[in-house]
Amino acid sequence: MNITCLKIVSFGLLIAIISCKREAQPAVLKLASAKITYAKGFEIFEEKGYKKLIIKSAYQNASKVATYHLYKKMPITALASPQFHRIQVPIKNMVVTSTTHIPMVELLQSENAIVGFPHGQYISSKRTRNLLDTGKIAELGKEGSLNTEILLDLQPDLVVGYSVTSPDKSLTTLHKAGINVIYNGDWLEETPLGKAEWIKFFGVLFDKEKQADSIFKTIETNYINAKKSALAGLQKPTVLSGAIMSKDIWNLPAGKSFVAQFLKDANLSYLWEDTKGKGSLSLSFESVFDKGSNADFWIAPGYFTSKKQLLESNELYAKFKAFQDDQIYTPTTKKGESGGVLYYELATTRPDLVLKDLIKITNPALLPDYELVFFEKMK
Repeated sequence: MNITCLKIVSFGLLIAIISCKREAQPAVLKLASAKITYAKGFEIFEEKGYKKLIIKSAYQNASKVATYHLYKKMPITALASPQFHRIQVPIKNMVVTSTTHIPMVELLQSENAIVGFPHGQYISSKRTRNLLDTGKIAELGKEGSLNTEILLDLQPDLVVGYSVTSPDKSLTTLHKAGINVIYNGDWLEETPLGKAEWIKFFGVLFDKEKQADSIFKTIETNYINAKKSALAGLQKPTVLSGAIMSKDIWNLPAGKSFVAQFLKDANLSYLWEDTKGKGSLSLSFESVFDKGSNADFWIAPGYFTSKKQLLESNELYAKFKAFQDDQIYTPTTKKGESGGVLYYELATTRPDLVLKDLIKITNPALLPDYELVFFEKMK
């Protein structure tokens, strides 16, 4: 999903994947079942002669379920079912519209199928950046405003789009022009592993389901093992998150958000873990200070990149214990060559590394040989 969506969903805590330092690329494990275990937004069914891909949540409050019939060889009889979208797989030429799509496509070794992307400056991956820089991936304009003329000239097999609350006008235009469009709703998932499981969505499109299942199984196993290791911590540090970015409102993750789930799985005491809601909370500075002034750690303080910036925004930030103890960690300082924050591109795909980052920050003795992938101590 694009940068905008990730900001909406996880503003308070930007918290996973293959970095330049990268852990070893996920090993190929024994192939797992194609069953969708954690993701709630899509399903895949095996039918006679084709596979059925169902997108249950294309965007927030979507009232319709979209069904796609995927054929390796399109039979004449498929034309008799006009109520369904028909797509021939494997996809050879694809347009993706969110930086979070890229790492999943790369893990499936299918980045050469990408022929277009909007606002390419945010792409951090060296492999895909090279394709963009050499003209193999066309620039399609800004996020939310696709250049439909260029896209129609490309004639891709498929456009993988996203939208926040309603159908995207550009994508609707493309669909009417006969180009296949599928909305990817990974950003709507409410659990870290639910987001990562959308690699199986790309797996069925590229006819690489076994590879996608195996890669996800590796990520799932790593996540579960990290969660178990966190329970060995002798302490359960308290955590504060977010900051005031506009209108004197402090935004931080709600208690039922996927970010709060990360903190819970890292065996941390998130001070707002008992609040309702799956998005973010909007609070006053005073209420946050009353509850979080003595928090042990301050993780992801909005989009600030330095303690100096924090103080320039509000001198009262200096009164927080985490500020005084130099225990503020941010993901906003780790960027790709073109300036895109690595988190926005890679976090969705590798929640196991997100969790390890949190454990390393708050209970470093549990992961003595691990180095942070996304976060850095704020200077």
